Amino acid sequence: MVRTMEKAQVSLPGDTSVRVTRGFKAPRTLVWQAHTEPHLLRRWMSGMPGWSMPVCDMDVRPGGKYRWGWRSDETGAGFGFFGEFKDVDAPATMTQEEYFDAGDASEITGDMPVNTPSINRTTFTEANGITTVVVLIDYGSKAARNAAISTGMTDGMEISYASLDALLTEQRGI
Repeated sequence: MVRTMEKAQVSLPGDTSVRVTRGFKAPRTLVWQAHTEPHLLRRWMSGMPGWSMPVCDMDVRPGGKYRWGWRSDETGAGFGFFGEFKDVDAPATMTQEEYFDAGDASEITGDMPVNTPSINRTTFTEANGITTVVVLIDYGSKAARNAAISTGMTDGMEISYASLDALLTEQRGI
């Protein structure tokens, strides 16, 4: 049985932003790799049960593009995100501009804005065998932030993070 860390902590540090903080029992380099290598990211970032991530293209460097796409295993409906990495300082931080692609899954994605990017800054710090990941997402407006939260985004993140716990345990050979 995989012993997971405490669930992700979610806060609203400003009118337009969401902060998600989660610890992992693994070295920072492994957690960074799991966030930046497509074959690893696909294994844990599937979100809610019954969804898969068939699209995961990433060029993790300043100016590099990415595209992620999820698909419902039952209905085939999908949605995704795409954008550009603005800053990458491995294995400490990455900042990306992210656009939402509503696809054909409006029952899940609701009123998420499609033409305005969010700015996502992810930091990775390690102390005493625990790597803490902090994702600070600025949506640019309170309405966009609230629309994102209403989709169950943070619940999906925690489900994925529990899968990441299992992947990291496997990688460490425990």
